[in-house]
Amino acid sequence: MSIVRPYGDTTGDGMVQLSFTLPIPHDKRAEGAALQLAAKMGMDPAMLVHAKQMGDGFTFFVVYGRVTHLVDTDKVEVVERDFPLLSAKEVNALVKRRLRRKLSVVGACIGTDAHTVGIDAILNVKGIAGEKGLEYYRELKVTNLGAQVTVPELVAAAQRERADAVLVSQVVTQRDAHLHNTREMSAAFREALPADKRPLLVVGGPRFDESMAGELGVDRIFGRGTTPGEVASYLVHELVQS
Repeated sequence: MSIVRPYGDTTGDGMVQLSFTLPIPHDKRAEGAALQLAAKMGMDPAMLVHAKQMGDGFTFFVVYGRVTHLVDTDKVEVVERDFPLLSAKEVNALVKRRLRRKLSVVGACIGTDAHTVGIDAILNVKGIAGEKGLEYYRELKVTNLGAQVTVPELVAAAQRERADAVLVSQVVTQRDAHLHNTREMSAAFREALPADKRPLLVVGGPRFDESMAGELGVDRIFGRGTTPGEVASYLVHELVQS
């Protein structure tokens, strides 16, 4: 059962839906170009189900068609959660009993990213989907720097707040800016602080690959759907229980 095929109308029919934009105005030739691209990607037959001009010289397409590719789930590599999920009460108790001080967390969106929805969902009391953010945890001291924070500003704030952990969110990025920003941040912390004084570096966002933590020089990457409880549990696992 590890070999699976995409499902569209009936089980195993291999049907997939794909959306993309081509830098050409919408006309019959553009629609033909979209189908040509879909065919080159292995969709046969491919059907154009939506086409709309998006400004001058650009057209957005949605195509639907069959592919013959199979997926072997046994060969899929993922980052499994290697720490237990704790309640807010359990997190507070562990920090109070073992750390014997508040655990300091500094969070920000760095670079030109002005969207704080990710970092706010994790840090703000209101949290996300009914789960309260880290500000709700009485044994956590949270400093939310907001958006468009420079790396030097983040390092300075982490030093000023004696941060145990630094959380960085990158939601809207172009040309792999999230990767560049993360590498710049990790390098700045390595330069500014000795290894035994550096805070835990955690980044998150929908475009990150969770397996790239080592390559980017951070301790952990969280992807889409991450909850405040997961982040709090990870921080306790790494900073208090280990």
